Amino acid sequence: MILRPTTSSRHQAPALGAAVAAPAIALPGWLRRAVPDAQSLAGKGLGPNALEDVAIAAGAAIGALDALVRRRERWAGAWRQRLALAATAMTTRQAGRIEDEAALRDAVLLTRPGDDVGPAGHMLLAWRRLGARPAEELLTEASVAGVLDALGLAGDDETANGLADELRHLAATDGTIGTMIGAFAAVETRGLPRILGCWFADAMLAQRLGWTHAVPLLGGEALGNGSGRPRRAATVLASKSNAADPEYAKTLLAAQARAAVRAIDLFTELERHADKLLTAAPKLRAKGAEAVVDRLLSDDALVPSEKIAGMSDRGLRRLFDRLVDLGAVRELSGRTAFRIYGL
Repeated sequence: MILRPTTSSRHQAPALGAAVAAPAIALPGWLRRAVPDAQSLAGKGLGPNALEDVAIAAGAAIGALDALVRRRERWAGAWRQRLALAATAMTTRQAGRIEDEAALRDAVLLTRPGDDVGPAGHMLLAWRRLGARPAEELLTEASVAGVLDALGLAGDDETANGLADELRHLAATDGTIGTMIGAFAAVETRGLPRILGCWFADAMLAQRLGWTHAVPLLGGEALGNGSGRPRRAATVLASKSNAADPEYAKTLLAAQARAAVRAIDLFTELERHADKLLTAAPKLRAKGAEAVVDRLLSDDALVPSEKIAGMSDRGLRRLFDRLVDLGAVRELSGRTAFRIYGL
């Protein structure tokens, strides 16, 4: 079953076609120069201010991202789910799998309800869960167990409960850097893959900043270790030394800075597409058109076989064709059949 973001009751969407976009955030030139790649931040050596320099850049990038998140745009769900897709593509590649973003979309959207979406599809659902569930619910025992299950790492209740307790303790007692490092240490000491550290670190950042939903960030960065299960003994030793290693902190902060800038750039791109859709929306006369627009604004992509109240498959295909003609949505698969549509 495909997981979809839910609309928060704390910010109701405006009427169809009524949204007015706020000005996009213009990142300062020094920040863009500071985070072009991994070497620019994490590879500068052990100068006296190296960690501080990385932390400043990461803080500035997260601050700019925070300003966008707090705008609570109507199409923020599509943005988070597009980031979830990017995170999945990176983590599947690190796991040695061949699925790219297009194949991942197919695995979830073209699989009949109730059928198995496969390992890569389950990984996508796990990342979609991060951006769809309310941030305040992400570190409960039930949520942690659900993520473990989605990634094929289902263990006993003790593992999920222990992880949830440790993460909540970190969130209550450590600073921003400490919680991020602690999230990775918590999974690595249990012999779990680093992808979980990315997931938990993003969830903890959202809770610390008071966001209603988490933004998938670190999964889209090449942090190594893939999604395979590392050897436990070596990992325990590594995680203990990493927690006190300034180079490890630099690496994670650099990844967070790059991910934030990447998320901001995607936000700017999707804002243009969302504006086109919202401008076209009043021209739509089909029954159920408003529900279709809402779904396009809250998800990465849709297929014409989606079950939307008031819309037949044929009617939905015609509506998508109309939206494509208006330049309001894009056909994302490049196929003549089994088409997929999104911002």
